[in-house]
Amino acid sequence: MNFRSNDTAIDEIVASCNGDLRGAVRALLLINEHLETELAKAYAAAADRSLVERGSNVLH
Repeated sequence: MNFRSNDTAIDEIVASCNGDLRGAVRALLLINEHLETELAKAYAAAADRSLVERGSNVLH
C-alpha cells in the first residue's frame, strides 16, 4: 500500500464514523482485536492438523 491509498483509506474510515476520530480509532481497535482472535484460531487449527498428520508419536 502506498501513502496515497493509506490516506484514502483513513479518510474513508473517518467518514464512515461521521468524522469522529475517536470512533474511527475505536472501530479499528475492535476490528484488529477480532482479526487477532481469528488468526489465533487459524494457528491453533493448523497446529492441530499438524499433530494429526504426524500421528500419535509427535514427541518421538
